[in-house]
Amino acid sequence: MSAPGAGAGDVTPVRLLLDVDPGHDDALAILTAAGLPGVEIAGITTVGGNQTLEKVTRNALAVATVAGLEGVVVAAGCDRPLVSGAVLTDSETHGASGLDGPVLPEPTVALDPRHGVDVIVETVMAAEPGTLTLVPTGPLTNVAAAVRREPAIAGRVAEVVLMGGGYTKGNVTPAAEFNIYTDPEAAHIVFTAPWRVTMVGLDLTHQALATPEVRERFAGMGTRAGDFVVDMLDFFGPAYLAKQGFASPPVHDVCALVRAVVPDIVRVRPGHVDVELHGQHTRGMTVTDLRGREGRDLDHLVATDLDVPRFWDLVTGAVARLP
Repeated sequence: MSAPGAGAGDVTPVRLLLDVDPGHDDALAILTAAGLPGVEIAGITTVGGNQTLEKVTRNALAVATVAGLEGVVVAAGCDRPLVSGAVLTDSETHGASGLDGPVLPEPTVALDPRHGVDVIVETVMAAEPGTLTLVPTGPLTNVAAAVRREPAIAGRVAEVVLMGGGYTKGNVTPAAEFNIYTDPEAAHIVFTAPWRVTMVGLDLTHQALATPEVRERFAGMGTRAGDFVVDMLDFFGPAYLAKQGFASPPVHDVCALVRAVVPDIVRVRPGHVDVELHGQHTRGMTVTDLRGREGRDLDHLVATDLDVPRFWDLVTGAVARLP
């Protein structure tokens, strides 16, 4: 691998609104965004997913503190799916806290008193049209509630780049990925709203493996942020091996962040995505049409291939820039 940051390509200035459920890979996505020149984080909203809303919000504040994001709005959103009300968490992968491994600092970032859905709506409506990208990396409850509350946001965001789904596989069931399976009704709303969605799903994210070599790149930084990532990977790796059988864990959510800031690192194809809501064995499946069968419009983008060396150069370079 080349040196951190080499060959990653210039980051076009971009404003991002991150909707997260940290989670180890969400945490690395936040750190990466914070360390990239040209990236402005317009806000961070949290949603119940990898752990309860209370825990993932605490984690988001801690990660924002490590990243030095004291001036960024962080707000808690929805604590359960829109329809089922059944909270599904993933303690096996992310631990009892949702971010087991590192010692979480006492947050110096304050929690915004507004609801996360209100923050999404207000931030998008206050921005110039086409200048803000939404990057949801957890269940899509907040984003769906926001576009239902204020449909005008669909015409104002530049794009929704989400981590979720997959066109050939699932990880909670054979058909369904965790974020979509947790709240398929919300995912259906997001995919059918009149905005462009880029689905960064498991077929892509399983290419972004935090190998031992990658871990050593973070360890060699000698910084607070680099050590924090090492501590995350030292928990996340064995947990992912035990649950999913991966020798090195995939950092799913970072892939959506990277697609939003340096698009050509993540190759995409036009596609149409439907979310299965009722199937006995397929609820939460993202049924993906890449050929326009039955006259369907290929109205979204589907991530297919990752430039792995450039991806890790960008991510490690960003984390290395943090204090």
